[in-house]
Amino acid sequence: MPTKRLSREIIQQDVDSMNGLNAIVGYHTNRTEATPEGLQLAYRTMLAKQQLETEQQVIAREAAEAARKAEQDFHNAVLAMKEAVKGQFGSDGKEAVAIGLKRKSDRKLPTRKSKETAGR
Repeated sequence: MPTKRLSREIIQQDVDSMNGLNAIVGYHTNRTEATPEGLQLAYRTMLAKQQLETEQQVIAREAAEAARKAEQDFHNAVLAMKEAVKGQFGSDGKEAVAIGLKRKSDRKLPTRKSKETAGR
């Protein structure tokens, strides 16, 4: 089973070869996949599978976009909830800690650097 996709150039060369078979008079083979009918069947199957792949890629992109939007909506809802909790209970209460915020009183105050340290 091949694991690597064929390039578009190779596929186009194969299509050209299949179409060129029509110019050969007296071609016959015992290999069913190599008969003109077998080639046409394989070609139609390939086109159908490529179309299905394209359709599924579109569906997958749409699903990924819907998931990204849902994630963003959820994140925005959580941010709104955090703001509501801070507004209702304050940013220094146990409620703020319960939703993952840091208490205002637990924050470290910024310190000023002396002029001697800043100049070096």
